[in-house]
Amino acid sequence: MRADLMPLSKFREECGIFGVYGHPEAANIAYLGLHALQHRGEEGSGIVSSDGRDFSIEKGPGLVLEVFTKDRLARLPGRMAIGHNRYSTTGGSHDKNLQPFLINFSLGHLALAHNGNLVNAQALRSELEAYGAIFQSTTDSEVIIHLIAHSREDTLVGRIIDALTKVKGAFSLLFLSSEGVIAVRDPYGFRPLSLGRLRDGWVVSSETVAFNLVEADYIRDIEPGELVVINHSGVTSHHPFAPIRRAQCVFEHVYFSRPDSRVFGHNVYSVRKQSGVRLAEEAPVSADVVIPVPDSGIPAALGFAAGSGVPFEEGLVRSHYIGRTFIEPQDSIRHFGVRIKLSPIREVLEGKRVVVVDDSLVRGTTSRKLLKMIRGVGAKEVHLRIASPPIISPCFYGIDTPTRQELIATSHTIEETRKYIEADSLAYLSREGLFSAFGPEEAEDPPFCDACFTARYPVPFTKQELVQLGLF
Repeated sequence: MRADLMPLSKFREECGIFGVYGHPEAANIAYLGLHALQHRGEEGSGIVSSDGRDFSIEKGPGLVLEVFTKDRLARLPGRMAIGHNRYSTTGGSHDKNLQPFLINFSLGHLALAHNGNLVNAQALRSELEAYGAIFQSTTDSEVIIHLIAHSREDTLVGRIIDALTKVKGAFSLLFLSSEGVIAVRDPYGFRPLSLGRLRDGWVVSSETVAFNLVEADYIRDIEPGELVVINHSGVTSHHPFAPIRRAQCVFEHVYFSRPDSRVFGHNVYSVRKQSGVRLAEEAPVSADVVIPVPDSGIPAALGFAAGSGVPFEEGLVRSHYIGRTFIEPQDSIRHFGVRIKLSPIREVLEGKRVVVVDDSLVRGTTSRKLLKMIRGVGAKEVHLRIASPPIISPCFYGIDTPTRQELIATSHTIEETRKYIEADSLAYLSREGLFSAFGPEEAEDPPFCDACFTARYPVPFTKQELVQLGLF
């Protein structure tokens, strides 16, 4: 949906990446993998493939099914490939920023696909430009390419390691060279990345759900700080970075990842459902029916219903036919945006005390419209339960988020928010309750980044970076 049709009511995921090595139809497998990762980026998609000598690239704006026609896929031969789905977190929505990037430098061809965000990209870019580097895009990802090209190390792996020791922030990366595929995950482990086996070949994906589609076997996660080389010799693991406390993005489980994925060692659906159970324990309410905000709120609502004993119903129907190019006839019907996306079922809601369960609350504007719509079909009471803590800070590690001033929890108490969205009651899941959904080990010592809930950022910022990020 167009950004001017509906404000950003959810955090947007950053990107999805997928790699293939050793399959005769590598580009076709990458295409399927990207389709499974479509939820991680809808602005554009791209694939680079190679037979070890020649490299081919196809990319463009739009959804995977729109970009890759039969003819375009036919122009991507080779037994290895990497692909990328994009949401713009740094650099804006321009075709020149679509990935993968493909260059030819002193060590041959190299393609890169990046999921994440570098907090010191602007400083590095200025430094590289001072040394004569010419950038073709406005993304932070291209900084990595230039750092590799400027490195004095003898091998490609050495250059990649040298380059990545200079960057700060979140990166899950795929490289494609004439020798094979290289996968890297930053030492904090912000973004997920998994390794799978596909018959005689290998696949790497942002989420394991893509393995299901291409019928690959999940082997393991790429570890935080690990660099994996996949070539004719098999899989070789390196750990070139100093170990550091993990800071895996907890919002991958709250909202971003598909429920049928295994992320950071946990099934997403199970964690979300258990979050709902915890929420029911922490914030019970006398009600007749529990309904989710589809689709991401469904597991938590099922958990809330199970934990509270209040029946679960699907009281809202989501339209799956909005499309990326929906155009409003005129500004006077702008307020119909929520109705276009969600439709209430009167027979489920009329005369009922309703608990609405959602995964998160960002601005509050969409929730306000949604609750008004539920009351409009005759609900007696409407209670909102959020299966995560209040969001008080933006993310700088690869997620498109509103500014701090736009987040309702930074300027409103829970009671003020309740009045604004016109709910009979409002409650959030506690931070402790969220982590307990992962199990006792994670609850005791959470290996997650939760800066959006706490404003405690795991990557330290310099004063210049704070200014550039709007934090100073």
